Amino acid sequence: MEEKIQTIIESQNKAITYEEILAKLAPEEQAYLPEILIKLQKNLQIRVTNKGKYEKFNDRLQKIGTLISHPKGFGFVSIEGEENDYYIARNNMHGAINGDKVVINIIDEQKHEAVIKQINERDLNDLLVGEFYVKDNKNFIDLDDDKLNIIIEIDPSKTKGAVAGHKVLVKIDNVVAKSNYYQGEVVKIIGHKDDPGVDIASIAAKYAIFDTFPEAVENELVTIPSAVKPEELNDRLDYRDQIIFTIDGDDTKDIDDAISIEKLDNGHYLLGVHIADVSHYVKEGTALYDEAYNRGTSSYLADRVIPMLPHQLSNGICSLNPNVDRLTISCVMEIDEHGTTINSEINPSVIRSRKQMTYKNVNKIIEEDIIPEGYEPYVDKLKLMAELAKIIRKAKVQKGYIDFDIDEPKIIVDENGQAIDIQRRIRGAGEKLIEDFMIAANEAVATTIYYMELPFIYRVHGLPDEEKIQSFLTFISTLGYKVNANLKKLTSKTIQGILDQLKDKKEYPIFSTMLLRSMQKAIYDAKNIGHFGLASKCYTHFTSPIRRFPDLTVHRLLHTYLFKHKINNETLSYFEQTLPQIAKQSSERERAAVDCERDVTDMKMAEYMMGHLGETYKGFISTVTSFGLFVQLSNLVEGMIRIDDLADDYYIYQEASYSLIGKHNKKRYRLGEEIEVVVDSVNKDKGLINFKPVKKGGKHGNKQSQS
Repeated sequence: MEEKIQTIIESQNKAITYEEILAKLAPEEQAYLPEILIKLQKNLQIRVTNKGKYEKFNDRLQKIGTLISHPKGFGFVSIEGEENDYYIARNNMHGAINGDKVVINIIDEQKHEAVIKQINERDLNDLLVGEFYVKDNKNFIDLDDDKLNIIIEIDPSKTKGAVAGHKVLVKIDNVVAKSNYYQGEVVKIIGHKDDPGVDIASIAAKYAIFDTFPEAVENELVTIPSAVKPEELNDRLDYRDQIIFTIDGDDTKDIDDAISIEKLDNGHYLLGVHIADVSHYVKEGTALYDEAYNRGTSSYLADRVIPMLPHQLSNGICSLNPNVDRLTISCVMEIDEHGTTINSEINPSVIRSRKQMTYKNVNKIIEEDIIPEGYEPYVDKLKLMAELAKIIRKAKVQKGYIDFDIDEPKIIVDENGQAIDIQRRIRGAGEKLIEDFMIAANEAVATTIYYMELPFIYRVHGLPDEEKIQSFLTFISTLGYKVNANLKKLTSKTIQGILDQLKDKKEYPIFSTMLLRSMQKAIYDAKNIGHFGLASKCYTHFTSPIRRFPDLTVHRLLHTYLFKHKINNETLSYFEQTLPQIAKQSSERERAAVDCERDVTDMKMAEYMMGHLGETYKGFISTVTSFGLFVQLSNLVEGMIRIDDLADDYYIYQEASYSLIGKHNKKRYRLGEEIEVVVDSVNKDKGLINFKPVKKGGKHGNKQSQS
């Protein structure tokens, strides 16, 4: 029937009416016509003209995409596979809200303007976050996401006792009173908006990240031991007599990995990477396992960690704390003088870490030859590790490993969670050493299973889009920089070479960030396509099972394949079916955690800058848009200068050179230029900071400051 009706419509040279289609159907077919017309229209197989007639779908004038709305009422529709979005004016939104799948009619192809014709799909989150308020004796929610232009009314019997000012988690009922007007119920009170920590908890809740565990998980914790039992050591290699230790941040409590090293008689290095055997305690089919799957990852938000696993495991029996027995999976690699892994062995094991080291102290030894108290017995081992790490890194770089070297901010808070400082995260020799050793272990594990041709979960990073890289090169050429790059044979060494040629340019931090954004995102996948950024043909995540579900899955697969030798058709079929979904879920939850961490950082940066209103700073222009400039300060805080605040002239956006140019004075604001700004206004809730340019010849602020 669908094909028949579509053929009737498409066979005409003009649009036809409902009655004309009806006349071409048999009597018994006519009753199905309305339903099928709606379905064909929704699937963009036919279109309805302004006169209500039906014709063949015209994919040049009508498209389907996802709406990205703006708080001011207008929006943009993103079409899959197309670079440019379509602008939707406020009066052409027709009730659509952020995230809706919509059909648009293009009204100006040159300007990329369109009107929303219909809403195909609305997928509001099951749970939304907002502030409870009362108006005209009715209860409402002011949603944190101001792109969602909807009204939610709460029945008095469904408030859970919330009062004005409470931040709450709301579930929308299916009953819709009218367009964009919903009824809902409060499912959880997060806390009062002015209470310490509620700001972060509210953002986390938006991404379904919660600091409490279900009752079923809490009940299972009584079965988790607090110490390793003797019977658990059966069939495990015993490394307790070896010098093994951990290196982490000052405040780390969930320790996944420990390391050991020896120099062999043949001049090679024997590197041991010992990872907490979380899969021994978190079994499939348990509430613990299901909750870890749902969370996907731990989230690190300013002053707190919201863990994937309860603290009893993440900080307790699974954490490789010093001077206690811990169950592990050990990957022991023989690495030659060129940084090549000659062979590796992966075994279940037991270790006893000798010391919980910190990056800060390890860096003192490696970089400054200063030995902190308590580290004396381990200096030779650390220096041998530094020697090997240098060799491994050199080999990685020669293969094409890309180090974008992008600075990351660290928010310092007081006892009430208030942001009091912003610092750059340090990546010293100790941090790089651990990174290099973990990458080596991840590659060794992935390669072992890959060549066994067994179902597995990989960490993959696809090739970048050649057009995006070319667009980047075209852009930097407008700034006067010439870069040699062969995009016909695009490899990771190509990207590495581009970065190397730009390293000494003042705009390098911007270039590095722009180039990174032009790349694909690394994800989890059951198919191995390699990892472009690491220049690795075969890569997985094995080294952080306390805080990442894919690593936990890899451990479970190692137990199944290597330790229990359970390789049969039933097992292989099961993993072939389940691993793609695990990879998809893990990638989605990782994305949610990254977005949540970014939102928390933006909010805390804004909170910090609230205490610096009116102060002047030096920064550089990090982004130029048609509506203004973004300026980054040396403390990595980024704020915006609205185009309206460039009051000395009318400025025009020049897209090709990422510049704003004054119409009369020809003054140019260009990417990478230094600029002095004053902190004009801050919106903590939205994580927004607004600057104004400092006028030459006069002070704008009441205090000079450089941070």
